[in-house]
Amino acid sequence: MNRKLITGIVAGSVLAVTAACGGGGDTGSDDAPNPDPEAVEGGYVPVISVELANPYWDTEAETARTALEGLGYETDVFQHENDPQRQNELIDTAVSQDAVAIVLDPAGADESIGAVQRATDADIPVFLINAEINEEGIALSQIVANNAQGAAAGAQYFAERMGGEGTYVELYGNPTDNNAPVRSTAYEETLAQYTDMELLQRETANWSREEGYQAMQNLLTAHPDIDGVLSGNDEMALGAIAAIESAGLTPGEDILVMGFDGSPDAVAAIEEGKLLGTVLQPIVSATEMLVEQLHTYLTEGETGTDQEKQAVDCVLITPDNIDRYTTFALE
Repeated sequence: MNRKLITGIVAGSVLAVTAACGGGGDTGSDDAPNPDPEAVEGGYVPVISVELANPYWDTEAETARTALEGLGYETDVFQHENDPQRQNELIDTAVSQDAVAIVLDPAGADESIGAVQRATDADIPVFLINAEINEEGIALSQIVANNAQGAAAGAQYFAERMGGEGTYVELYGNPTDNNAPVRSTAYEETLAQYTDMELLQRETANWSREEGYQAMQNLLTAHPDIDGVLSGNDEMALGAIAAIESAGLTPGEDILVMGFDGSPDAVAAIEEGKLLGTVLQPIVSATEMLVEQLHTYLTEGETGTDQEKQAVDCVLITPDNIDRYTTFALE
């Protein structure tokens, strides 16, 4: 069957970082698949991302596709839209298509464990990007942004721009994604030192611009005197900005908004004075690093790092450095 015509599967369309990883060792469990360099040469490696309409995940997927094709692999890009059942179907299809490895941005830290295990049991190594699962030893690599470090930097900048006082609300990401509570906890811990800043309400908006808009409308109704918005990602922040404008207020003046991700739309909003700043997740370099580890494992039998779970540091983007910004990277 032609992989390009698989029914129901939706095909998809940096900066220097510090990797919290060691060097030279093997990773994975004792039951990890055993690679055969001759068998995997030019093999099929599907890329399964989250939602390709989101520029962050689209960049992730296209970076993986480009890197894999550059190494001679055959690849397709798919999306599971944070649906664990859809993810299961895509993993099962990859198994049936004799994939030599899988690149996956998982649909939930707990919800994805079974899918990764099934691929591993079928002797297909899985490499996780952007989000982790709550188990080690079944995926070969799990590479994520250093969310706690990035969120702390973002919250510190937000507090400074707020003058260390005032009321604010928080837009929270998808609760099944470990990135959401990690960022929220770092926000809370960083702002705890600012006793004159008050969190009025935390609202879940699932990383979505539309849900961010709706949540912000509700928050403005409940708290008409909000001074600031601390968002778990850029899409929710951009939705909040739209809601603030719809209410006849001026983002960047009446209400200060802070983002996270480093998307092109967020950087444009910073240039327009509507967004204070954003925390850049280096998804381009992180994805390239993941593909390099995948290729090393398939050709040499080890990933080249002794840590399965690895983190890459984030970078704060503000009006002071946006002139060095390229798509999800800082030159």
